Amino acid sequence: MQTFELSFYDWNLIPTQPKIPVGLENYATVLSLPELHQALWNTVIYISAFLLLSVALPVVFALIARRVAGRAKTIYQALIFVPFLVTPVATSAIWRWMFAPEGGTIPAIARTLGIEMGNVFRDPDSSMLAIIVIVGWQMLGFGVLVVSAGLAGISPDYGHAAATDGATERQITWRITLPLLSPSLVFLGLMTILLSAQWTFPIIDLVTQGGPSNSSTNIYYLLYQFGFRNFDAGLAAAAGTLFFIVFGLIALLFVELSERLSFHDN
Repeated sequence: MQTFELSFYDWNLIPTQPKIPVGLENYATVLSLPELHQALWNTVIYISAFLLLSVALPVVFALIARRVAGRAKTIYQALIFVPFLVTPVATSAIWRWMFAPEGGTIPAIARTLGIEMGNVFRDPDSSMLAIIVIVGWQMLGFGVLVVSAGLAGISPDYGHAAATDGATERQITWRITLPLLSPSLVFLGLMTILLSAQWTFPIIDLVTQGGPSNSSTNIYYLLYQFGFRNFDAGLAAAAGTLFFIVFGLIALLFVELSERLSFHDN
């Protein structure tokens, strides 16, 4: 409520300075900023990429995990989930070292293939891709955990009955397992859409600071810049209010769709 109230004022966050009423001026300014348009487009790209890395790939890895037995299964699941437990600071340090132009593992491998990578974090054409790779690697384990929990809740009797009727393993996966898994996938998709900007924020801040030329920024990081770099609390509040409304509508739509499209194993 205070954020909405603050969006109608011009204030620089200094307690001794007065808040100056400006009406809807902050909203008009936010909507006209080129930085906002760039951040919105980048956010759409981030969400699209993470829907693949945090929803589609976890399904593949979780289905593969069902084929692995014994101690090997525990090791397999641990290798996938461990990155999710690593802090963003440590993650950033690891990947900055791996992508280092001089001595980095990944550029060294690329050179053996005749590819010169340069500094991917300072290249407008590759900075966003680097963020997607880092965050996708870290969040893959969360997706696999959710999908694995969903698979554990599906009775194997459905698959056995279908196999008895002559269904192939592929048919069982596409026509039985995935439809029954849809509640977990809908939840994972919703979390990806709502939280992808938050997931990327610490990595962007530690690795690229939104650059170069705003090529890797997103709406979450833009709010931080408005409020704590430019010290424009009113502009940050207006942008935050707009984003809250948009993502709230998306969440409501997603919840409604999930009720209509999800199958439940009763």
